[in-house]
Amino acid sequence: MFKKLLMTLVLWAVVYPLVAQTQGDTIYHFRFEPGNDGLYTAYRNNGTELTRLLSCVVQNKEAILAGTIPILVDGYCSSLHDEAAARAIARIRSNRVKSELITREGLTEACFTTRNHTSGGDYVTVRIAIPAQPSESGPEQQAEAERLEAEQQRLKAEQQRLEAEQQRAEAEAQRAEAEQARQAAEQARQEAERQRAEAEAQRAEAGHPEHDSYHLSLRANLLRWATLTPDLGIEWRIAPAWGLMVNGSWTSWTWDNNARRYALWEVSPELRWYLGKQKRGYLGLLYKVGQFNYKLSETGKQGDLMGGGITAGYQLRLNRALSLDFNLGLGYLNADYEKYEVIDGVRVRRGNETKEWWGPINAGVTLVWKIF
Repeated sequence: MFKKLLMTLVLWAVVYPLVAQTQGDTIYHFRFEPGNDGLYTAYRNNGTELTRLLSCVVQNKEAILAGTIPILVDGYCSSLHDEAAARAIARIRSNRVKSELITREGLTEACFTTRNHTSGGDYVTVRIAIPAQPSESGPEQQAEAERLEAEQQRLKAEQQRLEAEQQRAEAEAQRAEAEQARQAAEQARQEAERQRAEAEAQRAEAGHPEHDSYHLSLRANLLRWATLTPDLGIEWRIAPAWGLMVNGSWTSWTWDNNARRYALWEVSPELRWYLGKQKRGYLGLLYKVGQFNYKLSETGKQGDLMGGGITAGYQLRLNRALSLDFNLGLGYLNADYEKYEVIDGVRVRRGNETKEWWGPINAGVTLVWKIF
C-alpha cells in the first residue's frame, strides 16, 4: 500500500509540471548531474530558470513572506541505489535552490514546503501557485485556483502522513533492534550461566569427585593391629579402575620365660579391579607368602606358608584423605612346618607336617591414607 502510494506521488510530481505549464502555472526546473548535488547555472539552462524564478519571487515577495503564496520545492535523486544516500542528495539539491532565494531575496525557510524523492530523475522543481485576482479572473480561473489550493493542502497532508509512516517504520525498526539486542543479551546471560554451572560442577567434582582420584596411598589393617601384629601396605592406582598393592605384616612376641611364642611375617601382593561409577567396590587377585612360629601350648609349630585367592571389598570414603577398606579373601593356603617341644631350654623336634587350607585366607578393616 505504501509503495503504491509513493509511486503514484512520484509519477504525479513528474507529469504534473508539464500539464501545469499549459495552464499558466509558475513552475521552474533545475537539472543536476547524476550523483552530484552541485547547482551549476551553466548546466542545461539552469541559469535562465534561476533568473525567471528570481523575477517571479521579486514580483510576489510580499505575499510569499506573508505566507499567502507558498513555494513548493521537490528534490529528486534516482542515480543512487542506496535509498538513504539518494534521499540525502535530494535534500541537499533542494537546499541549494532554496539558498539562492534566501540569500538573494531574503526569504526564510518558512516560505517553502519541501519534499524529497528517491526516484523520478535528478532535478529540483519549484512551483509557485499564484492565485488569480477576482477582478482579473472568471469563474473558471477562480475554480482552478481553488482546486490548486485544495490539491496543495492534500499534498501537504499526504506528505505529513508519509512522514508519520516513515517515523512509525523507523520506530518499528528501532524496536526490532532493541528486541534483537535484548535477545542477544539474554543469550549471553544464558551462556554465562551455563559456563558458571559448568565451573561450579568442576569445583564440586574437584572437592567431591565421583570416584577416589588418588594415585598413591598408605594402608594399615586395623584387624592385624588389634592382634598386636603391625601391618602396613602401599597401593599404586595405575588407572582409575586398576590398582597394584603390596601389604606386609610382622610380629614377634614371647612370654612365660620364653615358654610361649607368637611370631610371623607375611608379604601379600594384590592386583585390584575397581568397579562402578564411583570406583569403590573391587575384585582382586591375592598372593601370600610368609613364615610363622607359634608355641601357644606344649607343642610349637614353625614353618612356611604360601597361597593365594580372590578378594572382594568396598572402600568407605571418610573425607578427601581417608577411607576405610573392608575386604575378604577366599582361596588356598599351604603350610609346611615342623613341630617341636622345649625341654630344659632346648628345642626338641617332634616331626614335620603339611596342611592345606581352602576357605578364608585374608580379612581386613584397613585404614587408607591417600597421599596424592
